[in-house]
Amino acid sequence: MKTVIEPLLIFDRIQELYKHLGIAVDIDIAQKFTIYNMGNLYNPKTYESAVYRGNFFSFVFVKDARGKFISDNEQYDIAPQTIFFNTPGHIKKFRIKDTRDLYLLTFTECFLKENVHSQIFEEFPFLLAESILPQVVPAEKFSEFEELYMQIEKAFFSASPYRNKLIAHLFVALLIKIKDNLLTDNIIPSYESCRASEIVNKFKIIIEQHYRDLGNGSNEKAHRVTEYAEILNLHPNYLNNVIKSKTGKSVGNWIAEKTIAEAKALLKNSNIPVKEISYRLGFSEIQHFSTYFKKHTQYTPVLYRQIG
Repeated sequence: MKTVIEPLLIFDRIQELYKHLGIAVDIDIAQKFTIYNMGNLYNPKTYESAVYRGNFFSFVFVKDARGKFISDNEQYDIAPQTIFFNTPGHIKKFRIKDTRDLYLLTFTECFLKENVHSQIFEEFPFLLAESILPQVVPAEKFSEFEELYMQIEKAFFSASPYRNKLIAHLFVALLIKIKDNLLTDNIIPSYESCRASEIVNKFKIIIEQHYRDLGNGSNEKAHRVTEYAEILNLHPNYLNNVIKSKTGKSVGNWIAEKTIAEAKALLKNSNIPVKEISYRLGFSEIQHFSTYFKKHTQYTPVLYRQIG
């Protein structure tokens, strides 16, 4: 009997995953943060996905549901009081049934850097880890998490002009609770330890630090694939192959996304002239930067700052 290989779907936005699941959710295509109780979205309450790669961060808080979750060919049980987290790029599949209370919280790097602060990954390095695997926590601890994500949900559906900032502050409190409760006691998240995963983790840390230095002006040279490979003592082609196979994006794609994320953060959260931002991010001419930024965002840097 032939083994059936499922096609790999790519979801760049959470809207695409909801559509794939047959769920009608009114989400602005530009939305960089979402939170929904999956138990309220669909009937029957069984969700089954194809094999997919999601290019967004996600936290899952399971209060009342059961099922299976597969990440990079490893299968895990989903039960009440389960919490887990995924970074962009992982290959996933899930089947969750009896979904009465399950919160899915998703966000992008741009949301964090625009509404929290540019050093978010330094303060919470587990956001750069390959994965925090599903783990069941005691009921008392789960209730503490529930109190926070319910406040985030309330802020998400509010009409406040400070909505994103309120979400961001509450989300930081949630990250602190995860760091304090899930990463320091006997419930230690399991991280992938193979050589390829080690390379991915080191690359994420290096590129994040480099763009932080570019953004604050302490480094004046934007790196290319060859420079990152040299830092990691790897051949550029090998590095690119590993990053592409593990995350679904080439090193060049990572560089482009980091450049845009840092540019957005600087445009929104500082008064640094556009010319200076373009120089910091490695562009010799402001026109080149403006063309590059518009290609990736549909906005010029000046317009993005005005509407930000």
